[in-house]
Parts: sequence; structure tokens; C-alpha cells
Amino acid sequence: MTRRSVLLRSLLFLSVLTASVWTAPTVQAAPETVTIAAANSLKDAFRKILPLFEAHNKDITVRVIYGPSQTLSKQIEEGAPIDVFLPSLVEEIDQLEKKGLVIQGTKRIYASTSLVLVAGPELPAPITSAQDLRTTLIRYIAIGDPKTSSVGKVAEQYLKYSKLDTQLKSQLVYGEHSRAVLDLVAKGEADLGIVYRTDAVSNKKIRILDEAPVDSHQPVHYGVAAVWTAKNISGAGDFINFLGRPQIQSLLQDHGFDRIAEPIGVAQRQEGR
Repeated sequence: MTRRSVLLRSLLFLSVLTASVWTAPTVQAAPETVTIAAANSLKDAFRKILPLFEAHNKDITVRVIYGPSQTLSKQIEEGAPIDVFLPSLVEEIDQLEKKGLVIQGTKRIYASTSLVLVAGPELPAPITSAQDLRTTLIRYIAIGDPKTSSVGKVAEQYLKYSKLDTQLKSQLVYGEHSRAVLDLVAKGEADLGIVYRTDAVSNKKIRILDEAPVDSHQPVHYGVAAVWTAKNISGAGDFINFLGRPQIQSLLQDHGFDRIAEPIGVAQRQEGR
């Protein structure tokens, strides 16, 4: 084959390649998925927040997995394909961070809430606060299982602080998570329950009777972070930042959350301590 024929073939190839580049139809990239693992107590608020996030980020689709915080944390440890973790206590993120399973610089505190005493539509005993339990008999009081839920651990702290843990020990019934506690109360299987305000505020079958003192339990700070199994780190960062927007903070308040003046990062929180 002569040099001239090689040159002609090369020119022909280049002309075909150029034509194909210019005439190729535009293909729109498929949205990337961000997978988040979120505590059950976020479900009501996220029904409104997630569509807003997707509307502001057309190239991202959110996949969400709800469950008890401790269960989700264990799944992340075992390698579940999660981008963002949102437990109901930031301490769950701290535990993963100690094991090197959180992407540095992504942890934030974006909201908080309080612990409340709740009752169903009909409460046979005249109870308006936890202190009434010292003198008023009830059948059962439901709390989260401390082995599977953060709200259970905090409820235990509150009962111990109130010196009611020994008195009520035989009357405690456990739900796997906050929603299970609410179901026990709403169905009349327990007279009272102890949950986060975020769990109770949207449930029309539940009445909030009393709020636990701030110093009666560890602060209930809602945290968020990207974790070691994240495949869409850019999308995870977009979602974490989105939670700090004023519009989203207002929506969270509507669902029983307390506003954080500014989302708190790792360095800020450590300085606060």
C-alpha cells in the first residue's frame, strides 16, 4: 500500500469521524441517584422535602430507606450502598466516624427536637405531666427499645432522671422504633408513650401531654453525613447543603423540629463542647 493510499484512507476516516461527531443526536444524561438512609421520625417531613430537592436538582433522583437509626447504622457498617446517613441522634454518626466510616468534612447538625409524653384520644387517668405518674396508676407506658432505637435510649435517660425508672419498670412496653411506640398508644395497648416531638406532632391520634426538661436527657440533635459506601459524593454534598436552606428549616419546624441558626459542622460542634 502506497503512502498516498494510506494518506487518503486516513483523510477518509477523519472525514467520517468528523461528520459523525457533528451529526450525532444530543443524548440527555440520566439522573444520578442519591441513596439516603433516614430515621423513621424524618418520614413525614421528607415527604415534602425530597420532592423539593429533586425539583432544584434535575440531575438527581433520591432513593430513601427509612428505619431505626441503630439498624441503619449497622447496615452501613456492613457495606450497604448508602450515600447519606440521617439518624435521629448525631451520636450514631459519631460512632461510625470513630470507625473511619464517615467521609471527612461532611458531618452536620441541621435540626433538633425535644422528648415528650404522649397519650391517645382517650386517657382514663387524669395525667397532665410525668410527675402525675408518681401517684396515678396506669396499665402500660410505651417507649422505644433501647437496643434498636435512639428514642428508646433517650427515654430511658429521662425516666432515670425523673426517678420513675424503678417505679414504672413492670409497666414498660417496648416498640422497635418511634412509630411502633405511637401505634401502641394510638391503639390503646399502652396508656402513655415517650417519643420525640417530631414523631408526635403530625399524628392526629396522639396528644402531647408534657415535654421533658432539656437537662433530663442528652440533646436530641439531628445529624447528617456522607458515609464510606457513598458512590455519589457530589450529590450527597448537595443534599446536605440543601437541608440548611431557610425554606427547608421552616418545613422542618412545621414537623416538630427546632431550628438550628446555622447548620453546625464538626469543628463548630467541638468548639461548643
